[in-house]
Amino acid sequence: VNNVQSDALAEFSKWLLDIGDGKINEPNDGEVEIEIPKDLLITPSDDPIHAIVHEIYAILSPRNEDVDKINQYMLSQLPGEERRYLSSDSIETSDTSVFNDMVYSQEFLIGINVSGLPKHELTLNKGAPIMLLRNIDPKGGLCNGTRLIVTQMANHVIEARIVTGNGVSEKVLIPRMFVSPPDAKFPFRMRRRQFPVALAYTITINKSQVFTHGQLYVALSRVTTRKGLKILITNEDGACQNKTLNVVFKEVFDNI
Repeated sequence: VNNVQSDALAEFSKWLLDIGDGKINEPNDGEVEIEIPKDLLITPSDDPIHAIVHEIYAILSPRNEDVDKINQYMLSQLPGEERRYLSSDSIETSDTSVFNDMVYSQEFLIGINVSGLPKHELTLNKGAPIMLLRNIDPKGGLCNGTRLIVTQMANHVIEARIVTGNGVSEKVLIPRMFVSPPDAKFPFRMRRRQFPVALAYTITINKSQVFTHGQLYVALSRVTTRKGLKILITNEDGACQNKTLNVVFKEVFDNI
């Protein structure tokens, strides 16, 4: 690394730390709009999703809604025929009653979409990256969070190749299985029979669905160099902009 590169890296690192500490545009109360440098922005486009997938290798988003849009766009770019898998949802026998059967209809159950639970409708294609949502065989490399590439699709089983963690390059079979919401606060215990996977072209920054403490810093600091970072910011109308909200609870650092 020469002096110029070293200085650029130091400048980029300081910028990231200032975002994490809430020091940009001080004084502020910990919630402030900041301007993103032009060289880090994805240029305006009539189709923001198309622009971001052609600029970025790993895509992070703060909202599940945007993750779903980008995942479906990327899936549509694959050749071959997609397959759609629908879940079978039910309430565990010990939790059912005539009242429950009346209130919790099938339409209500299939609409439940919480973290860690596969979607009611899962669309896949050969070559699509997926992520496991539960532990199946930790010793064999099939853990919650493991990423794989779909290689074959059948009615009741998916064949996929492991691409992260233990067992990289191994082909495995993933069956449909019963999965329950891990932390859902429902007055009943639900079971969903579905493949325990999700498309993984794009993932959320964390479980939060709004900008919260440190989230912008977490997203930006995933890269190690300025050249490895590109940012797309849109307003409610989908128009590109160059400012975003940075939220830092400064009280967290008061006693450090």
